Amino acid sequence: MDIYLLGYMGSGKTTIGQLLAKQIGYDFVDYDQFISQKENASISDVFTAKGEIYFRKKEALYLKELLKETKTKKIVSLGGGTPCYGNNMQDIKDSNVISVYLNVPVTELTRRLWDEKSQRPLIANQESKEALEEFVRKHLFERSFYYNQASKVIKVNGQNESQIVEEIIATLF
Repeated sequence: MDIYLLGYMGSGKTTIGQLLAKQIGYDFVDYDQFISQKENASISDVFTAKGEIYFRKKEALYLKELLKETKTKKIVSLGGGTPCYGNNMQDIKDSNVISVYLNVPVTELTRRLWDEKSQRPLIANQESKEALEEFVRKHLFERSFYYNQASKVIKVNGQNESQIVEEIIATLF
């Protein structure tokens, strides 16, 4: 059964997904890269050239496509907003996959994101750590409704990457 990782940006979906896939012998799919390949452009270029509405429609279309693909077992790290738009979370819940929410505290997300904000258009304009933390807190509050519908919730609070992977394995298998 496929495993879909969800959570806010900076929660470690890609890093944990790659490690988990390697450990249990599944393929790994970074959903943002999957969309970029389909669109033949980066996510930020799609947003800039065609707008968010176009992007969200394509995101939903490609998610349905990925959810139906069953040739290989895979770990999919979703984009932070993917479960929060349209019927995406319901589509995930209605599919034969396990969804895992990496629940990282706001202060930890802020710490992680501050160092990489220039590479993340959604937060690039945040001028202080306090402003970034307020943004993350508000955004996470809005998205928590969707994230908490995941099959499993993993509370990330000080564990290293290997410990998180082991916790996911222990929870799922």
